[in-house]
Amino acid sequence: MAQPPIAKVTPARRVAVWLLTGVTRDGETLAELTAKDSYQALVPADRARALRLATETLRYAGRADKLLKKHISKAPPDQVQNTLRLGVVEVAGLGAPIHAVTDDLVTLIGAASRTRPYKGLVNAVLRKAVADADGKWDKSPVPTLPKWLRRPLMDAYTNPKVMQMEVAHMKGAPLDLTVKSDPDGWANTLGGVALPNGTVRLNGGQVSALQGFSDGDWWVQDAAARVAVDWLRPSAGEAALDLCAAPGGKTMQLAAAGAKVTAIDLSDRRLDRVRENLTRTQLSADVQVGDVLKLPAGEYDAVLLDAPCSATGTIRRHPDLPFAKQGDGISELIALQTKMLAAAAKQVKPGGRIVFCTCSLIPDEGEVQAEEFLAAHPQFVADPTIPTGMDPDWRTPEGGLRLRPDYWAELGGMDGFYIIRLNRAEV
Repeated sequence: MAQPPIAKVTPARRVAVWLLTGVTRDGETLAELTAKDSYQALVPADRARALRLATETLRYAGRADKLLKKHISKAPPDQVQNTLRLGVVEVAGLGAPIHAVTDDLVTLIGAASRTRPYKGLVNAVLRKAVADADGKWDKSPVPTLPKWLRRPLMDAYTNPKVMQMEVAHMKGAPLDLTVKSDPDGWANTLGGVALPNGTVRLNGGQVSALQGFSDGDWWVQDAAARVAVDWLRPSAGEAALDLCAAPGGKTMQLAAAGAKVTAIDLSDRRLDRVRENLTRTQLSADVQVGDVLKLPAGEYDAVLLDAPCSATGTIRRHPDLPFAKQGDGISELIALQTKMLAAAAKQVKPGGRIVFCTCSLIPDEGEVQAEEFLAAHPQFVADPTIPTGMDPDWRTPEGGLRLRPDYWAELGGMDGFYIIRLNRAEV
C-alpha cells in the first residue's frame, strides 16, 4: 500500500521534528538551523509555529522522556524519539487534540523508508504516554540540566540553587524591552510592567506589531543584558567603545545616552543586524569590522566587552543549548576571554572605565576572570557602586555582580550574567 506523501503532514510539525533532530543528533543550535533553507522555505506563520513547537519540546524534553521511557524497551532513532517528544509536549503540555497530532506524526514517520517500521510504535506509545500524563503534566518533575553543566553549577552554587535555576529555565522567558525613555509610560501603553532597572516586561507578542517598534522607541533586550551599560553609565559626548557589539542592544544603549560610540565586531554579517537596529531606532554609531585582539591602543572614556562565552545563562530563552553543546570548547573560550579582557583594557584612558560581562553561569567565565585580571592589572579597581535596580546581595567578593535565572522569579526571572565594572586610575 502506497504511503501518504510527506506534503500531507502539517509543515510546522515536519520542520519542528527536523529542528529537534538537528539539535539533539547533529549538535546544531536553533539559531543555526533556522538560517537554513529547510526552515526559511516555510511561510512566516509556519516558521513561527515550528520554532515554538521545537523550543517547547526541548524545554520539556526531560519530562516527556520520563513518560515515554516506560513504554519503550529500546531507544528508537533520534528522529523517532523527537517525534514522540513533540507529540507528548504538544498534546500534554500545549493542549493540542491527540487524534490530530498522532495522525500527523504517524504519517510523518511513515513517509520515509528508514522510519516507516516505527509507525505502529509511534501510534501506540504516543497514545499511552499522553494518557499517563492526563492531569499530571504540571505536577511532573522539573527537567534537569545535563551532567556536563549541572555538576560544575552544583559546585559553584549548591544543588538547591541549581534546582531553582532549572525551574526558571522550564518556565521560559517573557519579552523584555529597553525603551529610550519613560519605562512606566511604555509599560502602561503596552500592557506590561516596568522592572526595577527600567526594563519594560511583556508576556509576549509579535514584536514588529507592537506600538513603538516602527518608530524605534525601544528594542528587545533581556533585563539582565542591559545592566552592563547601566553600570558603565555613559555620559553625553563621552567616547565609548562597544567590543563584540552584535546584535547591537548595548550599542543602542550607549548611543541613546548620547555617547560617541564605536561598535566593533569580528563578523560583518552580524554587524548588518547592528546597522539595521541603529537605523530603526534612529541612533548613530561608528560600526566597524575588527578583531579585539588586534586593535591599536585607544583613549576611550568607557569600554564595554561582552565577551564570547558558553551562553549558559540564556537557557531559559535558548533551551537547545544544553542539547546542542556538550561542554566542548569552554576552556578555549575562557582563554579567549582572558586575552580579550587584557586587550580591551588597553582601550581605556586614565580615569576611564571598562565593563566586562559574559552571559554565562560558569564562574570561570566570570568571577575567576575578574579576579585574575585585577591581580595582573593593578591600575584597575572594581567599582564599588551598584547598578540601578540591582540587589546588593548579588555582589561577589571580587566586586562583580552575579545575576541568575532564578532572580526576580516572581517577575519572570532574568538571564544569567556576570558583570563587573573596572575603573582605571587617573595616572
